[in-house]
Parts: sequence; structure tokens; C-alpha cells
Amino acid sequence: MRNVYKVVLIILIFSVIPVFLLINILSFALTVKPQKSDCVIVLGCRVYGTVPSPFLKCRVDEGYRMLKEGYGKYIIVSGGKGKGEDISEALAMKNYLISKGVKEDRIIVEDKSTSTYENLFNSKRIMNEKGFNSAVIVSNSFHLKRSSLIAEKVGINGSYSGVFVREHVFDEVKSFLREMLALIKFYVLG
Repeated sequence: MRNVYKVVLIILIFSVIPVFLLINILSFALTVKPQKSDCVIVLGCRVYGTVPSPFLKCRVDEGYRMLKEGYGKYIIVSGGKGKGEDISEALAMKNYLISKGVKEDRIIVEDKSTSTYENLFNSKRIMNEKGFNSAVIVSNSFHLKRSSLIAEKVGINGSYSGVFVREHVFDEVKSFLREMLALIKFYVLG
């Protein structure tokens, strides 16, 4: 009988926790709203050579929209150079924004980070240097909950705007599932 309780407990843990996390991620993504801020931070994502991946392009398009609609006067593009990338994610974003007509003096490049934590930690350092007090943080919707926890941890007064890339729905779903594991890691390791 004792083994039955253990099995039931294990089943509950491995079914309830993922459902709770998925609900947490989805509800955050569906309810957050950007607020007027000093800057917009676009979190990095894969670059194919020198070209933004579809996820990154959508993030930058959203950051551009935030900038155009007055949610921030400056845009911080944050992301280092990963394996297989010819340039940093930040430089790819900067080039894309310039091609859309954004003036270079409104784009701030953070190209040293290799993780979400570093994206936000380094962006907060830039915010401090520039005297910025608040930011709209842009990423994929699945990434917003964890980004909000990290932003709070590093001291960013943030609001959020997420994107969902419909053309890559399978990758989005995979990323939502992977993000549950990343959230568990965040909660366990801090």
C-alpha cells in the first residue's frame, strides 16, 4: 500500500507541476501590457549568419513598434555572438532597425550577453549609466514570465510585450514546453 502512495505522489508531481507552470507562463503572457517607459529592451535570439531568425525578427519588429508608438525613446538590443553566428544578435538587431529607418543614436547595443540573465543584467547596467528608470522588455510570449522574474531580480522596473510567431507554431509550442524546464531551474537555483 505504501508503494501505491509513492506512485500516486510521483504521478501528481509530474502532472500537476507542469500544468501549473504552463498555466503560469500562459496567463502571464496573456495578461501583461506594455507601459510607457524610458527604453525598450529587445532580448536576443538566434541569428543565421548575419540575418535575424524568425523569432528574433518578430521580437525586433515588436520593439520597433514599441519605439514608434512612444513606449520608449531608446531601444536596447541585447545579445552576444553565439555558435554559428557571424555577428552578435545585438548587431543583427541594430542593422535590421536601421534598415527600417530607426536613427542610430536611438539604438543602444549590448553585445556581451549569452543568456537571459546576462541580457537583463547588462541592460540594467546600461539603464543605470543612461539614467533610465523603466523599460518595456520584448521577447517571445513563452519567455516573458521567466524574463519578468529575472528582471525583478536584477532591479529592472519593467513591463512586457510578447510575440507569437504563427508561421513557426511547432517551434513556439516546443519552446513553451522547454520554458517550463527553464522556470523549474530558475525556481530551484534562483
